[in-house]
Amino acid sequence: MHRLLIILFIVINMIALPNINAQIHKKDKVIFVEKKPGFYQNVIMKSIKELRAKPVKKSKRLTIDLTGYDLPKSIDEFKYYWHNKPVSQGNTGTCWSFATTSFFESEVYRQTKKKVKLSEMYTVYWEYVEKAKEFVRTRGQSLFAQGSEANAVTRIWKKYGIVPEKDYPRIRGKQKFPDHSQMFKEMYTYLQSVKTDNAWNEKLVLSTIKSILNNYIGTPPQKIIVENKSFTPLQYLHNYLKLNLDDYVDILSYMQAPYFKQVEYKVPDNWWHSKDYYNVPLKDFTKIVKSAIRNGYTMSIGGDVSEPGRIPEKDVFIIPSFDIPSEYIDENARQFRFSNKTTTDDHGIHLVGYMQKNGKDWYLIKDSASSSRDGNNKGYYFMSFDYLKLKIMDFMVHKDAVGNILNKFK
Repeated sequence: MHRLLIILFIVINMIALPNINAQIHKKDKVIFVEKKPGFYQNVIMKSIKELRAKPVKKSKRLTIDLTGYDLPKSIDEFKYYWHNKPVSQGNTGTCWSFATTSFFESEVYRQTKKKVKLSEMYTVYWEYVEKAKEFVRTRGQSLFAQGSEANAVTRIWKKYGIVPEKDYPRIRGKQKFPDHSQMFKEMYTYLQSVKTDNAWNEKLVLSTIKSILNNYIGTPPQKIIVENKSFTPLQYLHNYLKLNLDDYVDILSYMQAPYFKQVEYKVPDNWWHSKDYYNVPLKDFTKIVKSAIRNGYTMSIGGDVSEPGRIPEKDVFIIPSFDIPSEYIDENARQFRFSNKTTTDDHGIHLVGYMQKNGKDWYLIKDSASSSRDGNNKGYYFMSFDYLKLKIMDFMVHKDAVGNILNKFK
């Protein structure tokens, strides 16, 4: 009888184990879907006169079969904190400014309960000026491009202050969306001619760059009126917004630099080679995110969003098993992708909320990019914990949100 029970137990387990393993190791399927014109092609590009006539080439993209997935469907499923409604960055490469400006708007509300809408383009203007200045100083070796990092915002605001969006709007005249294509082309072409001619006159170069910026996006104000009071942009930052920019830290996690040291984030958009990033192990990185968002802190985050697990039509970011199974996502897998450049630093977004579903965190992402308007929740994405763990490289947050981790840094 005892022997019969043992045999029966073995048979039952042989039947049950495949089903258990099938649930634990769910295998996602690759599918190819036609790339349909979305918000970018149908709305943004059609609003730009000179680009209307360009045909959209038909193609397919590799993605994931979402059959059987239980995904978030609405922002109403999330607990989230105050933020301004999403706005579009249009045809620009300025996600870093949109994400981090939104983050600081939420920070102003968290600390003072003031609801403000700040100018993304004011920061962009002075960032281009600083890029041109460094281009001259390095004799053309410094990168002049549209991208940057979250801490470019704090760096610019410390020097130039900030103004409300109404005093320096993101769009001018009859524009429906920002479009920097011609402006950037003009500045870039001019700087290349400076390099070719060896004409390194900083005063003349900056004057020319400012004239191009003034023509396309306007001259930034030196004084503003808020609640019947006059402020310079620096006074507005310190006396009205009451932001102490030294209270904000950039948290990074990669293995190529020592942990618990401030290091350089070696990506092109960190064009000024900032070494202010607090590099922590992945377990601490994710722990800070989980704790911070549950305690009322939002974050400006950056990483790679050009993945088959980004499904604009469903508003989700997930990691398919054919990329890597969830249980194998660790700092080695993360570093491998960063080192072989399948993880790049290509987008900045604002993490504003969270929820738990089937035992795992999901994060509510406010996004200025056009693809975030292809689904039902315009301007938002739902990011799985696995996606953040594997593909989000850094974030900016108030230092009070990181606990005692900074004490480990020398």
